[in-house]
Amino acid sequence: MRLFKTISAAAFLGLAFAPAASAAFLFDPITRQPLQVEQDGRVQATPIPREEVDYTGKLAPGTIWVNTVEKRLYFILPGNRAIKYGVGVGRPGFAWAGTQVISRKAEWPAWTPPPQMLKRRPDLPRHMEGGEGNPLGARAMYLGSTLYRIHGSNEPETIGQAVSSGCIRMLNEDVIDLYSRVKVGTRVVVTR
Repeated sequence: MRLFKTISAAAFLGLAFAPAASAAFLFDPITRQPLQVEQDGRVQATPIPREEVDYTGKLAPGTIWVNTVEKRLYFILPGNRAIKYGVGVGRPGFAWAGTQVISRKAEWPAWTPPPQMLKRRPDLPRHMEGGEGNPLGARAMYLGSTLYRIHGSNEPETIGQAVSSGCIRMLNEDVIDLYSRVKVGTRVVVTR
């Protein structure tokens, strides 16, 4: 029964499953790295390493490209290169696509949930000062006049998942790295 639950969870998450004689092995569908499965069948989150990769697209150096299907953010570098980061993206019904610019940057930002979010989640605080317990994490880059941000997260297990209300989440160490590379006015392209 537990093996069936693991297989069902793997199918639901879109994970590859490889049967073995005495154990179940799950693999991330993008990285093909093995995932650990807890005793109760839950897949344990594994960090997505930041890496420099080849880039053959048409976006100009200095552009941020978020591929929501892949759950990766690319910061385009000169010389057909990019830095690739793992990200968390909007869950079904909250995913979006388009082009924005970074309109503001903040270190350890305060968080005030918008009215739409408070309507869905009345249990949330009305305001939270910046700090390690704040869901916006170590840095935030605000996208135009939208409610969306690229920000850190105090929930690293959500990176590589579609769980947010539309914001792009990063590991705190990754958002600090990206924050140091971009300026207000940086173009951000989000694709689905």
